Amino acid sequence: MADPAVSVSPYWELTFDADGDVDGRERDRLLAEVPRRTVRDLIVFAHGWNNDRSGATRLYSQFFAPVPGLAPHARLGYVGVVWPSMRFSDEPIPDFPRSVAAAVPADLPAAARTALDKDTRRALLEVFPGRATIVEQIARLLDEQPDDGASLEEFGRLVRLLVEVPPQGPQAAFAADTLAQGAPQGDPAMLFGDTVTVCGEFAEALAGMTAPGETFTLPRPWDGARELLRQATYYAMKRRAGTVGERGLGRTLGQLASAAPGVRVHLVGHSFGGRLVSFALRGLPEGVRTVKSVTLLQGAFSHYAFAARLPGDPGASGALHGLQSRVDGPVVCCYSHFDTALGTIYPLASRMADDDRSVLGVDLGPGHLLGARWGAMGHDGVQAVEGTKTFTLADALRAKLPVSGCVNVDACAVVNRGGPPSGAHSDICHRELAQVVLAAGRVQ
Repeated sequence: MADPAVSVSPYWELTFDADGDVDGRERDRLLAEVPRRTVRDLIVFAHGWNNDRSGATRLYSQFFAPVPGLAPHARLGYVGVVWPSMRFSDEPIPDFPRSVAAAVPADLPAAARTALDKDTRRALLEVFPGRATIVEQIARLLDEQPDDGASLEEFGRLVRLLVEVPPQGPQAAFAADTLAQGAPQGDPAMLFGDTVTVCGEFAEALAGMTAPGETFTLPRPWDGARELLRQATYYAMKRRAGTVGERGLGRTLGQLASAAPGVRVHLVGHSFGGRLVSFALRGLPEGVRTVKSVTLLQGAFSHYAFAARLPGDPGASGALHGLQSRVDGPVVCCYSHFDTALGTIYPLASRMADDDRSVLGVDLGPGHLLGARWGAMGHDGVQAVEGTKTFTLADALRAKLPVSGCVNVDACAVVNRGGPPSGAHSDICHRELAQVVLAAGRVQ
């Protein structure tokens, strides 16, 4: 039975907690009803940063809306994955109501722009339960912005406390996108470096992303403090996405394969949801071949995640290297250079503690050394994977996509709307991208 708020039917939801544990009633309903509804192709979509269930449902409803008309003869079913993540309220989402994607007015003074608004504060409290005191201390420092380095260092300490997880807990093992000599990467430099320097670098990067009509002002370290909080929070979400994917969704897909072995599963993930569905491949039980396609929309994880070797570092590999072979079909990565969240800020936030190169005043584009090493799937596609094919969006929709391996699709023809700080990162609800999902899965 479809949720009345969703544009398609049959539709189910799967809710996971931060450690990847699934809502048992929702899982059991899915396992019982998918065979009964004679579903042949099941599209499973995982959102990225998002504040609540209603926002996720709205995204799924809007993205799925054109699918029935594109495949009128297919026996389709739809699943929306709901997992605990968050979005800062100043990030625009094209075509969503202002209450869902509130923009920051251009004429606000700098201090007001970097303060913690009530919606973001509420989201932090919900996504990091039990840490209300830390959130309030962070909010106070962002409001007051004391003019001394010690206060910024205290801010950095509080941010680290906010996002830390128990070292022996399930989430600790899921942060890395790449491995060095078989061991996971360490934490990013932004969590361990000098906070004044880190915030200064973020402030410099943000100053280069000024929207049309805004007046340029000389950046201050406090201008980058909110961005440090944002990126540290998103680092925690990235870690959580891997946990939910492998420990939660992957196992559930294995159970679904037993309950409905004839169902063809098509995984779709936006932003960190792309990481979630990719790590689900690592959690699939041995021998399960029901996943027929994976489509990544502006994936917010390393473009080397599937690589057997990293360029210039033969001892390092992607955390998911070779796992594209667990898909009985292609892994399709849609990317856009208009995604400034992934093209500019992501490489800076992902840089490891042992990389001491400064990014102040340099180009963070995909050709730059820092950008290449720490680049994201959603900015320039899968990298360093032998046999990867690349298409424009028009060519991908005209031609037959490869039936296996990694495939890049430059989607900038439609993924191109959105202002600072995230650019077109959330501009994904397009008929053409729904067509890519169906083409990847060979859905008739």
